[in-house]
Amino acid sequence: MAERVIATKEGLNLIELIKSRHGAIMFYQSGGCCDGSAPMCYVEGDFKIDENDIYLGTIGDVPFYIHRAQYEYFKHTQLIIHAIEGRGASFSLDSVENMHFITNSRVFTTEEYEEIKSSFN
Repeated sequence: MAERVIATKEGLNLIELIKSRHGAIMFYQSGGCCDGSAPMCYVEGDFKIDENDIYLGTIGDVPFYIHRAQYEYFKHTQLIIHAIEGRGASFSLDSVENMHFITNSRVFTTEEYEEIKSSFN
C-alpha cells in the first residue's frame, strides 16, 4: 500500500540532524497563515494534537499529522517531505538550520487512493 507521507533522502538527513539536537520531534502540516503551508517540525509535545488532527504516518521514525480540514485538500495525494537550502518557517525547528522542509506531492493512482480510503475508515 502507498504511504500517505514519505521523505526524500535530504528530508531524512535534516530530520536526523534535528533529532540529534532536540530529541523526540513531530511534524504538523501547516494549513497556511503565518508560515504558509510548510511542514512544521516541533519538539514532541510542544504542539497539541486533538481529535481534529489526522495521523498520516511517520517519516524518519517521526510522527506526521495534519488537520482534518487540510487533509481534505491533500487526501488524493502523497505528501513528499523534502529539504532545501535556506531559512525555513519561523515557528519550526528547521528555522535555525541552513536547510528547511518543504512539501511536494504526487497524485495517488486510482488503485492507491482506493486502498488509502479503505485504510482510513
